[in-house]
Amino acid sequence: MAIITHLIVDETGAFISKHQGRLFVKKGKEVLAKAPLMHLQQVIITGKAVSLSSDTVMACAELGIPLHFVDFQGKPYANLYAAGLTETVLTRREQLLAERDERGLQFAVAIAAAKIHNQAALLRYMGKYRKETAPDVYEELRLIALEVLDHLEPLRRFTEKYHTVAEVRSELMGTEGRAAQKYWAGIKLAVAVGENWRGRKGRGAVDPFNSALNYGYGILYGQIERAIVLAGLDPYAGFVHVDRPGKPSLVLDLIEEFRQPVVDRTIAAMFNQKTAITINNDHLLTDASRKAIAVKVLERLEKTEKYENKRVPLRIIIQNQARHLATFVRRDREQYTGFSVKW
Repeated sequence: MAIITHLIVDETGAFISKHQGRLFVKKGKEVLAKAPLMHLQQVIITGKAVSLSSDTVMACAELGIPLHFVDFQGKPYANLYAAGLTETVLTRREQLLAERDERGLQFAVAIAAAKIHNQAALLRYMGKYRKETAPDVYEELRLIALEVLDHLEPLRRFTEKYHTVAEVRSELMGTEGRAAQKYWAGIKLAVAVGENWRGRKGRGAVDPFNSALNYGYGILYGQIERAIVLAGLDPYAGFVHVDRPGKPSLVLDLIEEFRQPVVDRTIAAMFNQKTAITINNDHLLTDASRKAIAVKVLERLEKTEKYENKRVPLRIIIQNQARHLATFVRRDREQYTGFSVKW
């Protein structure tokens, strides 16, 4: 029997209980899954009317296993962690102060630069397999990747001209937006999304590709928030994304450097390999599609990438990046360097 490290509960009306060192997922008398706690890294609950015992919550909290609740569109609406994870006062005080000085600006620029680099890298990665079979597409993807990278130059000037992220926020996000327009145009060339695909859409997406991306980002979102909490940071106090009640701004900041290597590459591969991703009459992903996306994204998180001169699983890289940010805001690290994938 395969070891379960990521327990996905997507069955409507399921019940999660704990017994003899395992989590049991049942519906009525039927046992849907058994997951030994010793191997479990997280529980992702996507189904409707799912219930769980207090023993389940206690066992997960004691072992540091987060419980993530995700809706049908991939948007996380709740996460449960052990209460003691929020006791890192010094890091959080420095995090709040950093938003108003050069640290916040440096982090914001580093995140944007890594995102742009990773967008270009994915286009080049997908283009290289077309060099012989579709040379025109290969050349166009190569040129688009270079156009995306052109947006790095304005970022370099931001830290020379400004002192806080507030001074440059709109200009920074505008630069990211222009790079993204080029990037998604390249994605349309490289991925089997259909000629009528109108481009990237977040909220309210009704086409399979955008819906799949949104759901994949929701799975990734839980990983980012967990890493931030474990690093002692406040997920609601960001730098690029502004503060709003209930808005996890730091999660939205840090996720940017991981969208392309974790989710975009995974979803692109699923579509190019003709994996069945379908939408129901309510314009939502079907249960089977959501399960397939979650499994593939979680598998991708276990894949290794080159990081600090070693091959490291992406899941561990995310955690390390959050820790680097924590040491940076405490001034124990001179600068924050975004994660740039090496494909």
